[in-house]
Amino acid sequence: MKGEPVMVMLVEDNLDHAELVMRTLADHRVANRIRHFTDGQTALDYLLRNGEFSDPAASPRPHVILLDLRLPRVDGLQILEIIKNNDELKAIPVVILTTSEAEKDIVRAYNQYANSYLVKPLGYEEFKKLMDDLGFYWLGWNTHPNI
Repeated sequence: MKGEPVMVMLVEDNLDHAELVMRTLADHRVANRIRHFTDGQTALDYLLRNGEFSDPAASPRPHVILLDLRLPRVDGLQILEIIKNNDELKAIPVVILTTSEAEKDIVRAYNQYANSYLVKPLGYEEFKKLMDDLGFYWLGWNTHPNI
């Protein structure tokens, strides 16, 4: 992945959280492109290349997906299940990024093969630090296959 454009898919309906994620990744230049989706159905359409996203050149596969759990239209855990059961998508790392600390959500996410489960801190500085670390690990240090 070194030297090639890095694409992050962010599925987050909270615009303040999304802005912080996108700003942090841009500040550290760990992602060349961020595709932000505010609802689960549009994110799935993109990944499955349905409708307006049918052209593979215009809808490249992300290197990592940052996925909230509580989303309009299609829940994050349903999206995760679809991704991990799809041969074309299952190798894409999915990082759950949510406010839920519920044990049942954590268990369900890992049972659906989430690559990581991160709980969003309440404070701005803690959230920014989490985003810094996440960006460096998943997009800087971690090696990905070409999908």
